[in-house]
Amino acid sequence: MMEKHKFFMHRAIALAQEGKSGNGGAFGAVIIRKGAVLAEVHNTVKQQQDCTQHAELSAIQKACLVLANSDLSDCILYTSCEPCMMCLGACYWAKFEHIYYGASAADAKEYGYIYSDMFYASDAEKRYGEFKMTQLLRDEAVAVWK
Repeated sequence: MMEKHKFFMHRAIALAQEGKSGNGGAFGAVIIRKGAVLAEVHNTVKQQQDCTQHAELSAIQKACLVLANSDLSDCILYTSCEPCMMCLGACYWAKFEHIYYGASAADAKEYGYIYSDMFYASDAEKRYGEFKMTQLLRDEAVAVWK
């Protein structure tokens, strides 16, 4: 089972690398339902000049279109970095079965991707529990930013 999760996390990290190399941003996300890919994207904030086009938010939008439904409770999100407050809000409404993330918010901050003070002041363990979040392949995810 863990190999499956690593496979999709590797894909999210590869999408982050594509975004970094292209005109996007160095963050990637994949949404899976019953083993099938519903959406896979990288951040397009720079490309679209739209601060809301984080990878997680774009992936949620695409998955909802594919399913013609806003309920993603039988889906798993794989994201190259821990979701920010905006993306966590969308994850809350999407109701993901589970979220796997690579780099942490602290890692993001170290590389210049700074979240809000409110985010850093929140209780990480409560956040991970409420959103059913598990860190996976941290070193590979952080390597995208080096």
